[in-house]
Amino acid sequence: MAQPNYGFAKRQRELAKKQKKEEKKRRKEAENAPPVEDGAPPVAGQQADKSQQ
Repeated sequence: MAQPNYGFAKRQRELAKKQKKEEKKRRKEAENAPPVEDGAPPVAGQQADKSQQ
C-alpha cells in the first residue's frame, strides 16, 4: 500500500493560504485606493471606460 505524501499536502495547504492572503490584500488595497479623477491616468489594475465620456 502506498504511503501518503504529507510533504505535498502541507505544501498545497501553504500555497492555498498564501493565495488567499494575497487576494485579501488586493481587496483591501482596492477599497482604500483613492477614486480616479477625470483626466488622470488609471491606477494599475483598473481600466478606464472611455465610451461613457
